[in-house]
Amino acid sequence: MTRSPASSQIAVEGQRRARERRCIVSHESLPDAMLIRFALAPDGSVVPDVSAKLPGRGAWVRAERASVETAAKKQLFARAFKCDARAPAELAERTESLLARRCLDQLGLMRRAGAVAIGATQVESAIRAKPALMLIEASDGAAEGREKLMSLHIGFWGGPPPAVGCFGSAELGVALGRERVIHACLLQERLATAWAADIGRLAGFRAIVPSSWPDSWRSVQWGLGDADGGSRKVRRRAEQRDV
Repeated sequence: MTRSPASSQIAVEGQRRARERRCIVSHESLPDAMLIRFALAPDGSVVPDVSAKLPGRGAWVRAERASVETAAKKQLFARAFKCDARAPAELAERTESLLARRCLDQLGLMRRAGAVAIGATQVESAIRAKPALMLIEASDGAAEGREKLMSLHIGFWGGPPPAVGCFGSAELGVALGRERVIHACLLQERLATAWAADIGRLAGFRAIVPSSWPDSWRSVQWGLGDADGGSRKVRRRAEQRDV
C-alpha cells in the first residue's frame, strides 16, 4: 500500500524522535519525545526548535514550563551553547505556542491522509466500528454533545478513549479545513501515536483536558512526568481494535 505524502511526513517525524538526549536542567537522559530542542538565532537569542530541525548546536530541556523557565532564569543556555546566549523572558510562552501550532499542523496533515473523522456523525460511526484511538473535542463545545460520544464509547468498549480538549473549535476548524470543528477522532494507529507524543509535550505547558470536564476524559494522565503515556494508550487501543 502506497503512503500518502502527509502520512509519510508524520511517520518520519515519529522515527526521528527515537533517541535519548540530556536535559540541561535535570541532567537526565530522556527520549526525544519528552524534550524540547532549543537553538541559537543569528542574533544570539535562544529560540524553541520544536521540530528539532534548525541548524547548529542544540540544547535540550524537558518538555515542561518549569524546566524551560529554570533554564532561562539560571542562564543554563549560555553554559550549554558556550556563548552569551540570551533567553527571552517569554521563552516558555513561545514554546507553548509553537508546540500547539505543531499539533494543529500535524492534525491537518492527518486530515489530508484521510486519518481523521470529523463531526459528530463521522465520529459516532467510527466509535461504533472500533475503539477510538484519540477523541478530540473542542474546548468551547457543548457538554451534551461530547458526553454523548464519551458515553457511547464507554458503552461499546467498556472504557474511555485517550482524549484531547485543549483547542478551540475555530483552531480545530482551521487545521481541519472547516469553519469550526467540535468533534473529531483519529483513525490510524501510526499517525495517532506520533500525534500523542506531541500532545504529551504540550501537556507540560497547558492542560490537555479542561479541569471542569469529568474524570472520564482523563484516561491518560497527560503531563504527569509521562509524556509518552498517551502513545502507549493509543497502541493499546489499536491492539483492542485488531482483536
